[in-house]
Amino acid sequence: MKTPSMRFTSLAVIALAAGLSTTAQAQNAADAADSATARQKVAMCIGCHGITGYQASFPEVHKVPKISGQNAKYIAAALTAYRKGERKHPTMKGIAASMSDQDIADVAAFYEASGKDIPSPAAPAAPATPTADIQALLTKGNCMACHGADMNKPIDASYPKIAGQHADYLYVALKAYQTERNPQIGRANAIMGPQAKLFTHTELKQLATYVASLPGELKTVPQPKLRR
Repeated sequence: MKTPSMRFTSLAVIALAAGLSTTAQAQNAADAADSATARQKVAMCIGCHGITGYQASFPEVHKVPKISGQNAKYIAAALTAYRKGERKHPTMKGIAASMSDQDIADVAAFYEASGKDIPSPAAPAAPATPTADIQALLTKGNCMACHGADMNKPIDASYPKIAGQHADYLYVALKAYQTERNPQIGRANAIMGPQAKLFTHTELKQLATYVASLPGELKTVPQPKLRR
């Protein structure tokens, strides 16, 4: 036979369980809403970044970067730079200018998580040993100091993962850091500007080709995947 005290305790446990269940349901609903909101916000992105092998024609023909799996902090910093005009690119500036800080944060978080359930493209188990010439360029630019020894684990999330990124995109991006006083092209960055200017275009292309050959986590998630 239950005493009043026992009945009170049982009711309290039931009430607590019900409260926890309600809280969990509310959190799940909030997560679903956030996910739905994020998917709406990236609708403007998937036309380029959600198509495998998609090529842009400005400032020259190159594949758009893989951004699924990229650090959210870096994506947010890049979009903010486009919005401020510190990165010059007509299309990206137009898109970033339409985004609030919250939009940028949501899109960045979405792409950092995007594709984690999808295997990365087949790649060597270990990076190829760079030739003496490439190693000299890597040492000259001190690339590993920020992007990590494998170019896939930057020392800070505000720096991008670049291992396995498209070589032609890397080449265009590196040249943009060299470009000044051009209203349509260029990237202002206190670190990358001086570093990129150390190299000729031929050397930049060699670096880009090597970095693109490294195994990494970046990928392009096709548009149908984003609509699940």
